[in-house]
Amino acid sequence: MDHKRYYPIAVLFCIVIVMQLLLAVTGTSFFLKELTQAAYYTIVVIGLCLLIGYAGQISLGHAGFFAIGGYTSAVLTTFDFSIFSSSPFIRFLHTIGFIIQREDLYGKQLLTFSPMVAFILAVLFSALAAIAIGIPVIRLHGHYLAMATLGFGVIIKAIIDATTVLGAHDPITSVPGFSLFFGLEVSSKIPLRIPNYYISWGVVIIALVICINLIHSRAGRALRSIHGNEVAANSLGINTTRYKLYTFILSAVFAAIAGVFLTHYNGSIGPSVMKSVRYVAIVAVGGMANLWGCVLMSVVLTFLSLRGVFGSFDDIVFGAILIAMMLFAPAGLLNLTRLKLWREKILLMIRKYAKKDSA
Repeated sequence: MDHKRYYPIAVLFCIVIVMQLLLAVTGTSFFLKELTQAAYYTIVVIGLCLLIGYAGQISLGHAGFFAIGGYTSAVLTTFDFSIFSSSPFIRFLHTIGFIIQREDLYGKQLLTFSPMVAFILAVLFSALAAIAIGIPVIRLHGHYLAMATLGFGVIIKAIIDATTVLGAHDPITSVPGFSLFFGLEVSSKIPLRIPNYYISWGVVIIALVICINLIHSRAGRALRSIHGNEVAANSLGINTTRYKLYTFILSAVFAAIAGVFLTHYNGSIGPSVMKSVRYVAIVAVGGMANLWGCVLMSVVLTFLSLRGVFGSFDDIVFGAILIAMMLFAPAGLLNLTRLKLWREKILLMIRKYAKKDSA
């Protein structure tokens, strides 16, 4: 096994630790909240980078999977099922621990799904939605696929706006924390700020390990061949439809996981999560087949957005970034080959001026 592929992950792990210590020393630990949220958004970007950059499939509806994950978990953990307490099925779920009794912010007793069960169901629903959408859509190519996935995102947004249980145009609030293990809990409570920072980046690192292993596997080589020339890949016996569908499902699951974690971290979720263009813009500027470039640009741009640097022009900025990348740097701003060429040109110019000065 080539262990060098994991060196960047070790570097990222060290950067995460140094960043937390640096913020603690400088008294700016409040930035950990935005860095934690940026980590969860980065998980969506990682999945989309895998889909676009390696499978060659453009999706403009990934915010829909993020919403399915977040809204499913939010509804299951906030809706009071005590009105159905006489139902044998609800009593059975309560007996086996799927449904638990807890207090809301006002001390009222509620019967809701356990956050862990809600997480599993949310990811399962997103995977099923990806299968239902992917089977007919994944055979499309180019802008046809993009338009189909865009339509999926529009449908999810319309369902959210028209459904009272989902809050309609208002967010679902009072989402409880997500208890994990060893007493850890996904929550934005100030005493849990540092543990949640490490939880979020731990999930990012797990997602990166999965993607790196996939990219360097037989399936990864098949995906690259599909991206290069799908007809040629088919002629070599590669089941292109199956590989593209599996990648589409995996990226949807990543988005759903991010949606669940961020919903429990924020304690709420609203229609504003439907921002698929933002994710595509980040992948475009980071480089569609540059996993680490996408991670870097996701953290930087998302952090700036969450800090309100772009103000009310947030969506305009990401739209402009996407247009600029498509016009001037389709391979991404952080494309390693392009950076190498720029470096060589700069060094050549320096040498020329140095020779003139010496003469």
